[in-house]
Amino acid sequence: MQLVDIGANLGHESFRHDFDAVLQRAQEHGVGRMIVTGASREGSEHALALARAHPGVLWATAGVHPHHAVDYDDATDARLRELAQDPAVRALGETGLDYNRNYSPRDVQLHAFERQLAIAAELGKPLFLHQRDAHGDFVALLRRWRDKVPAAVVHCFTDSREALCDYLALDCHVGITGWICDERRGSHLREFVREIPANRLMIETDAPYLLPRTVRPQPSHRRNEPMYLRHICEEIARDRGEPADVTAANSTATAEAFFGLPRAD
Repeated sequence: MQLVDIGANLGHESFRHDFDAVLQRAQEHGVGRMIVTGASREGSEHALALARAHPGVLWATAGVHPHHAVDYDDATDARLRELAQDPAVRALGETGLDYNRNYSPRDVQLHAFERQLAIAAELGKPLFLHQRDAHGDFVALLRRWRDKVPAAVVHCFTDSREALCDYLALDCHVGITGWICDERRGSHLREFVREIPANRLMIETDAPYLLPRTVRPQPSHRRNEPMYLRHICEEIARDRGEPADVTAANSTATAEAFFGLPRAD
């Protein structure tokens, strides 16, 4: 089973003490390639540095998460344009809207989101998108730009069937995480994850966040890491009513096509 983790926050400080071991464990569990998420100007630079240090294993995204939209200025915009042109950066993002916590004012989030949509359109980069409790504004803005960018994935999808239908109608990809393993808040995903076409479904850990609650034994540190992507794949496969090898093969091929990765041997 060969897997691609399309969303891992490997620049997080919790990985600093054992980064190489994290990559080794991922390899041992069939997760041979990972996309390192850039969620701020500095975070995007770090993601690219990690990708450059581990060619053929790590690639990166470059973007500003809505939580950090208040920090988005002309210098950040210019730097993102530079980063996005590096061959190791395979998507623009993480960008979007988050009205759940509103760490940045909503109008500021919208402005930063649209500026990043413009970068993706100008450079022909796929979008790596975040949306939480902001579906109406998010999909309205995305509709205006969708035909100007080559591809888009709504990462860490946790929303409703109706939202899923909106994204599929826009020819978006969908990223599913260990949220689906959370019986308290993710069980609704089990009801319709089978409705995502195989060539639109990708899987991710969002490490170090969202440790699957069904992993046994649970690690004492509660940190998620890419090695657990295999567990997430098996859970998704069960809910889709197909063998895990099929889910793995399809999601890997989809990730390769979306991010322009070389095919696994």
